[in-house]
Amino acid sequence: MTSHHDRSTWEPEDRGMNPSDNESFATVLQRATLRRRSFLKGGSSLIAASMMGMGLAVLGDTLKPGQTVASAATAEGLALNFSPVAKTLADQVTVPAGYTVNVLMATGDPLTNRVAAYKNDGTDTDFEFRSGDHHDGMHFFSLNPRNVNRGILCVNHEVCEDLGFVHANGPTNYGADNINARPMAEIDKEVNAHGVSIVEVVKQGNSYAINKGSRYNRRVTAATPCDLTGPVRGHQKMVTSYSPQGVATRGTVNNCANGYTPWGTYLTCEENWWGYFARREGADVRPAQEEYALQRYGIKGDTSGRYNWARLGANDTTDVYARWNTAKMSDRPDRDFSNVANTFGWIVEIDPFTPDSRPQKRTALGRFFHEGCWPAPAQAGRPVVFYSGDDARNEYVYKFVSAQMWSDRDQEGGLEAGAKYLDQGTLYAAKFNADGSGEWLPLTLDNPAIANYSEYKFADPADVLINSRIAADAVGATKMDRPEWGGVHPVNGEVYFTLTNSVSSSSGRGTKTPLDAANPRFYRDEKGDTTNAGNVNGHIIRWREAGNNHAATAFTWDVYLFGAQADAGDDVNLSGLSAENDFSSPDGLWFSDAAPGLLWIQTDDSAYTDQSNCMMLAAIPGQVGDGGSKAIANKAVPANGGADQTVTTYAGQAATPTTLRRFLVGPKDCEITGITETPDGTAIFVNIQHPGENSTSATNPAEFTSHWPDGGSARPRSATLVITRNDGGRIAL
Repeated sequence: MTSHHDRSTWEPEDRGMNPSDNESFATVLQRATLRRRSFLKGGSSLIAASMMGMGLAVLGDTLKPGQTVASAATAEGLALNFSPVAKTLADQVTVPAGYTVNVLMATGDPLTNRVAAYKNDGTDTDFEFRSGDHHDGMHFFSLNPRNVNRGILCVNHEVCEDLGFVHANGPTNYGADNINARPMAEIDKEVNAHGVSIVEVVKQGNSYAINKGSRYNRRVTAATPCDLTGPVRGHQKMVTSYSPQGVATRGTVNNCANGYTPWGTYLTCEENWWGYFARREGADVRPAQEEYALQRYGIKGDTSGRYNWARLGANDTTDVYARWNTAKMSDRPDRDFSNVANTFGWIVEIDPFTPDSRPQKRTALGRFFHEGCWPAPAQAGRPVVFYSGDDARNEYVYKFVSAQMWSDRDQEGGLEAGAKYLDQGTLYAAKFNADGSGEWLPLTLDNPAIANYSEYKFADPADVLINSRIAADAVGATKMDRPEWGGVHPVNGEVYFTLTNSVSSSSGRGTKTPLDAANPRFYRDEKGDTTNAGNVNGHIIRWREAGNNHAATAFTWDVYLFGAQADAGDDVNLSGLSAENDFSSPDGLWFSDAAPGLLWIQTDDSAYTDQSNCMMLAAIPGQVGDGGSKAIANKAVPANGGADQTVTTYAGQAATPTTLRRFLVGPKDCEITGITETPDGTAIFVNIQHPGENSTSATNPAEFTSHWPDGGSARPRSATLVITRNDGGRIAL
């Protein structure tokens, strides 16, 4: 989403980084009986004491004796059972009649009883004990598989609000062009507002509340020590002053979407990490290959970093702040942080049930702008498979296939199981062919396309993972229109991915990047005095792996839905969207556990926000091939020499209000992102990110575009919602 803060500077979907000439282009696991999540782990006496301290009652199990959560889900066909929500520009969260919305935690809310309530005037500190900012991907973990009323919620915090609502007078000496020293207190607050919040939540009445006395509550921030694991651990390109052995780093940043594992751990994903690092000191001359890699990931020699965290001036007596400077300051990498950017861009595994455990950066899954990491259902005797997107314009879809075969004995394995399955395996990039077929291209030195790539000479297998983007360039993977969230259909195993949009005057779809069957649209969309051109409203692609085997190297694909305004012409509104279900820029995507086959779609849009705030829709999708081929007539395509261009693609069946309905519309200027549920499906958790993003002041309420969630003249805050049905039934059905 572009704003007056020039978010495009930091959102790589609006900043092309792929110079290659390639062809253009959370799912549901079977819930394990996780005995390590039993009351023995938490200590029932401690829990009871903390409940009394917060005035909550632990409710009894809602499942019948001998019944599992999985068997509680109905087997009959699903049907959406709510009235569609109309588009709206109101500064509120709008849901169907019969539903209630409560705010679970907003930016700055305390996670323990030791921290004061958030004043929301910019004077609050202690963010290492408060909810972070920019709530994003999340997951609910049951503490007891037979008790849906108590669990641990892991919530990502993507960034700290650019406008500076967390500071009393806005940020000081902030931004990529500033070379002045920043106040330590401001940097510390912003660093600690990043990362992940891990909190115990307990059912209270018909909703949920945080148990502030829980021993599970903690923050993982941009300062938390993390281990580097897998093939890249100890590699010379991971050596820094902080870790001369190349085995550790500090912090995780830009935690966007997420994932979870069959062994009960949380995966948080580092997306736009490139913008955090300063690189402008001295000549900073690098060898040609190293410079090529830095440029491919957007780290040029002209920036102080998004927040200018590297500059603390004379007050910096340690490397705590200097570590954000990736410029070469020494002739030895163990004496500076010239390699520090290589320690970011990974999948990070966290054990929410072991508060003293260290986050693990799993390098076998590759380094790029990870939007998320979604598992296929684990099957005994087969590899474990995860899907991930690189959220930038003209980037790729990836798949990781473990070397080890899954064993149900590892369902309680924690980080030890993570090391077994995530530290060895094969990373693939996707190629979507014009005939509706596809193939997974291995990113290994055994692949001649990588071993003999003329643009970059890979030193060893670890280098292939550190520079996964370049490896995907080498094999000719398909450039996509911003691959974001994904998920695996729990009934038929098909994989869905959102392609949010591709709009740019320089390198967007149809401008510089040619159209292709999987990214087939170029059109012009008017919004006020602005004309957007490209794949303005985005689409959702899906595929079926060969033989329904997620480790297969071939697949068949089609486009599930094309985003569009309902009254757009048939050449744009290709999925037959109506006022009840039209949408733009699909971002979040998630399949329900409790209602297998129910799909949720969330938007992060700027093209359609003159008609509606961002939204969330419920869907019951069909399957690959339920539609047919479709010829799309694109007018005056710049990448086609300005001539018209018809592209044949494969589209799913048209949407109807029976199969797709708008369930929620958020407040002003927000993004709807992140969703999870209780195991019985009677409560869902949804994140509202950066309401009021287009405000023109951090301190003058008259210039705020939103005051949500507190109302009045309050500063806007990101927040996690709990949504329940008033009659206690399953959501949406």
